[in-house]
Amino acid sequence: MVTHKDLANAIRALAMDAVQKANSGHAGMPMGMADIAEVLWRNHLRHNPKNPHFPDRDRFVLSNGHGSMLLYALLHLTGYDLPLHELEQFRQLHSKTPGHPEYGVTPGVETTTGPLGQGIGNGVGMALAERVLSKYFNRPGHEIINHHTYVFHGDGCLMEGISHEACSIAGTLGLGKLIMFYDDNGISIDGPVQGWFTDNTPKRFEAYGWHVIPDVNGHDPQSIETAINAAKAETEKPSIICCKTTIGFGSPHKAGTEKIHGSPLGVDEIIATKEKLGWPYPPFEIPENIYAAWDATVKGNEIEQDWNKRFSNYRQQFPELALEFERRTSGKIPKDFKKFADTALLTLISKKESIASRKASQQAISALAPHLPELIGGSADLTESNLTEWAEAQPIKNQGGGNYIHFGVREFGMSTILNGMTLHGGLIAFSGTFLTFSDYARNALRLAALMKIGSIFIFTHDSIGLGEDGPTHQAIEQAASLRYIPNMDVWRPCDTTETMKAWTNAIQKRNGPSSLLLSRQNLAFVERSSEQIAAIDRGGYTLKDCSGTPEIILIATGSEIELALKTQKALPDIRIRVVSMPCTNLFDRQDNSWKESVLPEDVPCLAIEAGTADFWRKYVGLKGEVIGMTSFGESAPADKLFNYFGFTVENVSATILKMVEAEKRKARFS
Repeated sequence: MVTHKDLANAIRALAMDAVQKANSGHAGMPMGMADIAEVLWRNHLRHNPKNPHFPDRDRFVLSNGHGSMLLYALLHLTGYDLPLHELEQFRQLHSKTPGHPEYGVTPGVETTTGPLGQGIGNGVGMALAERVLSKYFNRPGHEIINHHTYVFHGDGCLMEGISHEACSIAGTLGLGKLIMFYDDNGISIDGPVQGWFTDNTPKRFEAYGWHVIPDVNGHDPQSIETAINAAKAETEKPSIICCKTTIGFGSPHKAGTEKIHGSPLGVDEIIATKEKLGWPYPPFEIPENIYAAWDATVKGNEIEQDWNKRFSNYRQQFPELALEFERRTSGKIPKDFKKFADTALLTLISKKESIASRKASQQAISALAPHLPELIGGSADLTESNLTEWAEAQPIKNQGGGNYIHFGVREFGMSTILNGMTLHGGLIAFSGTFLTFSDYARNALRLAALMKIGSIFIFTHDSIGLGEDGPTHQAIEQAASLRYIPNMDVWRPCDTTETMKAWTNAIQKRNGPSSLLLSRQNLAFVERSSEQIAAIDRGGYTLKDCSGTPEIILIATGSEIELALKTQKALPDIRIRVVSMPCTNLFDRQDNSWKESVLPEDVPCLAIEAGTADFWRKYVGLKGEVIGMTSFGESAPADKLFNYFGFTVENVSATILKMVEAEKRKARFS
């Protein structure tokens, strides 16, 4: 007869063997949490290994992602498309078992984790998405969305500040279907944590408003079972199950010590451990009866078939809602999106307003939201500054649905929650804060890009134009640093037209995140032809050309476009082309013929942006110049700052005249 001990030991053995073969990895956590995982995955987790994207599945997040072999072992044993040879290639090039779980690489992995604490935030976002969608779609007697989010995490996740941000708001919102398991093993990389982590975790979570289940024996299946049932019975508060475990459980000489955290056990210690555990099998061998006991494919198919029957009944009763549910969970944009987006754009253009791009963004949201019911957003206590709220927005409160989230001053937490909502599916999620505070959220932005998910990040107050708040709040290097993140599209629009285009592009881009950098100050409206409006979708285009071949090209973004246009007008005797580059990332993806048509290689370029100057060297080359920031800002009104730092027609004109004269001298001597 196969016992709980046998099933948990299969996880431990696979973890030990894979880490040893790779000569790299973390076996200690999988060995310590194997008992908890066995009870959860075999008795409670609703999933279908043959369809990892089954809409009403429970979500499982491994926030302590260094213990990835726990998850890989579970996926392999329960029947996901993760054969044994992939586990034997743990941490190797192009395997499906990378060092930390990666979304989109391994079937069944719900999110990319590893940077500690972010999985907690992702889990909060997934639980929030479940509730929002259930309030929208469920009808009495027809619950098509009803699942839990389970999160594993350890001491390291709780030491990270992100855990406070995310768990605090989860308690405030009463996310009753979020259940977290705290691996309280008392060990981190540096040793016993008493020297640097003495928090009373149960009291901490009680203060957040959580349902706390303390002092659970993480190696006793009955205690774990009882705790999970109690957590599931509490529907108005998120639950944390505090499990006392031994890291490296079963290892005779390393269990309970930091020596087993992040390194292989060694061949001799593995032999001794397997003997102590009663596991008499060679590396990577799992007996058929244990495979059979772990296999979740039959049960998973039954769970999904039952849901399919319920959804079929739902479709008969609510055909329009069923179609909407299928569209949204498949990630498809409404068929008429382009039509109503174009109509909204024309309406906004017709106003010819010179307004801040943050205000133009609010107008774009207001225009698009009624036609995009999956749009959900919020701000980190800056709603009135970011202008992320719209007239029909419904704030989300405890136990309720809605589409607007007051995140509080939690930039990092907000961004990880945003990623969790996006990963859950059925929603297009955005957030808002000041651009300089993107630094607080940086790693969540990076993981959104790594996962290639369509989170939308709104960052206002995008430059020294912020003004009197001074250099602590004025973004200098942030725009450039965001542009350097692979898969991230960064938009810095110059007026209403480009702002609306930035929004429509961000909404339609589902294979990567977008950041919209928006101004505090008003920006002049720019007239364009229909061809130029279409060209905005290429990321960079000729906004105002000259007659004949240009002598110099001005490249600008955002608020500096107005400066470029004024300078062109001030120098009528010089042939100047003005290029708007609202999204450098998108421009870089264009074919060479488009790039050459906008920025011919033989024409010198001058880039103007109130941010880090060095970023623009890739466009202006050795012949070109950049008027940008080479220092932090100052505290003063915006107009005085732009004048002080050289963002003036006089300074740009002088630079152009110097460049043109240099070209003439070269021509004379060539």
